[in-house]
Amino acid sequence: MTTPFATLDRAHAPQAVAPDGSGVRLLLGLAGGGLAEFELAAGEVSTAVTHRTVEEIWYVLRGRGELWRRQNPREEVVALRPGVCLTVPLGAHFQFRALGDEPLTVLGATMPPWPGTGEAIVVTGPWTPTVPPRAPTP
Repeated sequence: MTTPFATLDRAHAPQAVAPDGSGVRLLLGLAGGGLAEFELAAGEVSTAVTHRTVEEIWYVLRGRGELWRRQNPREEVVALRPGVCLTVPLGAHFQFRALGDEPLTVLGATMPPWPGTGEAIVVTGPWTPTVPPRAPTP
C-alpha cells in the first residue's frame, strides 16, 4: 500500500489546545509518527504530563524557557533556546515554561502518531501551571 503525498502550509494548519494546556498547530503525519508545533505564551507554565504510548523529539524554534523531565531515577531541568533538540521518552514526566518576553515555540515529532483522548495523564511537576490542561473529550 502506498501513502499519498501530503502538503500543508503552516498558516492553514488546524489549531488546538494540547493536553498540557499549550497551543498546538497540527501539522502532518505518517504511519510512524506526526509533527506539530507547540507554543506557550511569554511567562506561561504548562501542566505537567506523561504519555501512555507515545514519545517525542522536540526542536526549539523561538523564545526561551525550561523543560523539566523525570524518568526515574533521573530528573533534570533543561534550558530551552532556539536550536536545542531533546527527547521525551515513553513514560517520562515533563513540564515546560516560557521565560522572557516572547512565546516559546517548539516543533515536536510524536512517535507513533498521537492517538487522541486519554493519551496524556496529568502528573505533579515542579512548577505551578498557569494554563489549565485540556479537558478530555468524550
